[in-house]
Amino acid sequence: MFQWSKKAVFLLAGVLLSTSVLAQSEAWPSRAITIINGFPNGAGTDLYARKLGEALTAVLGVPIVADSKTGAGGNLASDFVARAQPDGYTFLLATAGTHAINAALYKKLSFDVERDFTHIAILGDVPNVLLINTKKHPTIKTCAELLTLIRANPGKLNYGSTGNGASTHLSAAQFASAAKVDIVHVPYRGQGPAMTALLAGDVDLFFNQSAPSIASIKGGLNIGLAVTTPTPLAALPNVPTMAQACALPGFESSTWYGLLAPAKLPAAIAAKMSAAVTQVISTPEFKKWLTDTQGITPAQDPSPAAFAKIHKADIAKWAEIVRISGAQVD
Repeated sequence: MFQWSKKAVFLLAGVLLSTSVLAQSEAWPSRAITIINGFPNGAGTDLYARKLGEALTAVLGVPIVADSKTGAGGNLASDFVARAQPDGYTFLLATAGTHAINAALYKKLSFDVERDFTHIAILGDVPNVLLINTKKHPTIKTCAELLTLIRANPGKLNYGSTGNGASTHLSAAQFASAAKVDIVHVPYRGQGPAMTALLAGDVDLFFNQSAPSIASIKGGLNIGLAVTTPTPLAALPNVPTMAQACALPGFESSTWYGLLAPAKLPAAIAAKMSAAVTQVISTPEFKKWLTDTQGITPAQDPSPAAFAKIHKADIAKWAEIVRISGAQVD
């Protein structure tokens, strides 16, 4: 009787496994895909996931479901996706906050922000806007005037944020460090409470993300003194940059959105998803939605390789800013 050697058995198993993975990749997608983000309904990541999902449904021919798994600064969603099967049916709409800032902010994470994920596409740069309440500070019209007020009252003015270590906190900490001023941080639990505090006059200023900032400025609720990008935003052409308005050359504080999958996603599926996402976000209609309503700068090169390079550089960049801010979460 013929007997298989152990080597032959292992070789056959490898061939069968490779054939199975290839078959799955060729059949993908055959059912609904979920894009998860770590923030509440209505947050920028949620809006982006839903908009992207609607467009991808038409391209891929299967339903794309947007789902929020909130908690721990986005870490619960990241952990969920890191542990998901790498079969192409679970993706994460990640941010520089969840996958660069949190690496320095948290003493210990249950996942590795690089090794446990597959880069699919970078989705755009997300700036912040320096806002003040016009009712509380009716005479302040420029960043220069705000800095004069802060310097005349060291430690007496404060700023809100969407949470300790959030980009809205770190932008302000970076501003305080660069301008050499003393302002007090008041963290809130998310976008809604922080904006409410600004409107109520409980805080003096707020480096809020671009999408809600655009809405509040155009609605006459606040005025924008500066944007944290090197050039003005198309949606806010009259709001100068931090470098211009605050006399802080080279100041920049933007985060990014990106699409990730669990590690070990088959290369064929990763390539298909990357191509589909690039097709969607490169259309004039999608770019217009990004720039005009979200204040997001479309990615010049959304490829996985470009995303991985930006991701690695940002981990080091934000680690230094977290150090400057003194922020840390157990």
